[in-house]
Amino acid sequence: MDKKEIINTINLFLIQEFELDEKKLSPDCNLKDDLGLESLDFVDIAVMIKKRYGIKLKGRDVISVKNLDDLYVLVYDRIQSKEGSA
Repeated sequence: MDKKEIINTINLFLIQEFELDEKKLSPDCNLKDDLGLESLDFVDIAVMIKKRYGIKLKGRDVISVKNLDDLYVLVYDRIQSKEGSA
């Protein structure tokens, strides 16, 4: 799976679930400050990632995510390590 597909999937989820403007979704935008996401929103994101990719994100994982690119990289890296161990 390539990173572009992950970016598109996550962005589409954010647009649909949180009614965010697609134009606001840039890799460097801060999830809390720029997009207004709150702690419970991160739970929804983690659930979507678990359903879509079979990856369980833990609290310490989410703490390290500040902007969209952090989230993209986290998911991409987890998928790569999952596929590598399969």
